Amino acid sequence: MMVLSRRNILAAAAALGAGALLGGCSAGEKDAGSTAQDRAVASADVPADATDESDEEVGTVGELLMTVTCGDAAVTYELNDSPAASALLAQLPLTLEVDDFSDNEKVFYPPEELDVTGAPLAESGEAGTLAYYAPWGDVVMFYGPFSPNGALFELGRAVAGEEHLAGLSGAIEVSSAGSATSAATVYFTRDISPEGLLSVWHALGVTPSGNVAVKLSTGEPGGHNFLSPDLIADLVHEVGGTIVECNTAYGGQRGSTESHLRAAADHGFTAIADVDIMDADGSTSLPVAGGAHLTEDLVGAHLVNYDYVLSLAHFKGHAMGGFGGAVKNCSIGIASREGKMLIHSAGASTTGWGSPAQDEFLESMAEAAKAVSDHFGGVGGKMAYVNVMNRLSVDCDCDSHPAEPDMADIGILASLDPVALDRACVDLVYAADDGASLVERMESRNGAHTLEHAEAIGLGSQSYELVEL
Repeated sequence: MMVLSRRNILAAAAALGAGALLGGCSAGEKDAGSTAQDRAVASADVPADATDESDEEVGTVGELLMTVTCGDAAVTYELNDSPAASALLAQLPLTLEVDDFSDNEKVFYPPEELDVTGAPLAESGEAGTLAYYAPWGDVVMFYGPFSPNGALFELGRAVAGEEHLAGLSGAIEVSSAGSATSAATVYFTRDISPEGLLSVWHALGVTPSGNVAVKLSTGEPGGHNFLSPDLIADLVHEVGGTIVECNTAYGGQRGSTESHLRAAADHGFTAIADVDIMDADGSTSLPVAGGAHLTEDLVGAHLVNYDYVLSLAHFKGHAMGGFGGAVKNCSIGIASREGKMLIHSAGASTTGWGSPAQDEFLESMAEAAKAVSDHFGGVGGKMAYVNVMNRLSVDCDCDSHPAEPDMADIGILASLDPVALDRACVDLVYAADDGASLVERMESRNGAHTLEHAEAIGLGSQSYELVEL
């Protein structure tokens, strides 16, 4: 077994054979007429040694994520490693009221005071700063420039949803969104066989129960790069899974339930398991927390019949997204026809494609995938992800005439974190000696931005350790 971090995956890839949230506000210990000048007066009460320097560097941003949700709006903060930030995280989750203060900040009061010993002062004066004001015990969310003072300690900075800060009002939910830098585990085998597929699955150490959905692409007729039923049959049988799909929005030969089931049969999938076209009876709506473009994700109505989802994706290129892996499989792949339109239009329409900026489309994919993940409990909940890196065309399995691959197969990877899994696959393509065509496809569509946004909104982490089996 070999364990690699993302930091050294590119250098080591050749050795591996790859060539690498609710509704208005109240109460604190100050009155509604308080001003920034009042903060300056109160700061005189802070002990002089509160910011004494220690031997360790304190206050580095990049340790943990925290999300503040108010209705459909969410703001994600990347917290530093100060004792004050850790003390705040230890109290989460919280539901409390947010207050307006001055004309540049929103504040809330955690139940317990934060230890500011060694904490860095909030000296940047920049909007998006998260701080703690020791004399009053309030956490401060700045949405405009501010003047530093000796009692205001930095906790972190907004990395997503900053535009929602000024509108926060009433009850908010404050929760941990996971680790921004802790490494997820991604298991890897070069053995592309039923046995290799089972080996990475078993490495995850999970045992699904109840109704298990196996989400894959049945492949557009005319194409031939979709996953082989012979490759996946043993895994599908082991988990007692039903193969699930949703109809396409672009027409083709999978645009209706009848034609889609015919394609699934022609491609051999109905021979190994039941196939459920989940939007045969329409859509159901899942809420999107913290989305910049989507407030809901319209998925196949049958999704609610399942207790666990195994994403079994063929990793390859994509004409619009740059690449397709776990995130695409669980966003556009699980979306109903109307939901696919909603993602492609970045929230503008359920009946047309729209014309959003490229990054808005990519971000919408990440937001839809997070809605599905949240529905099943988030990372470590009732979803697992496997990507098969074979037949690495620059085109998707939704293409009826995909380009022939011009690079060698790489292997099979699995993780409980979809962002880490896709990131590991992208890195392995970059590390491959023959991956130039797929790299060009990913870069020309800015495909990696999907993962950047996915990490920022708390879907998963781009940091990972690659464990070769």
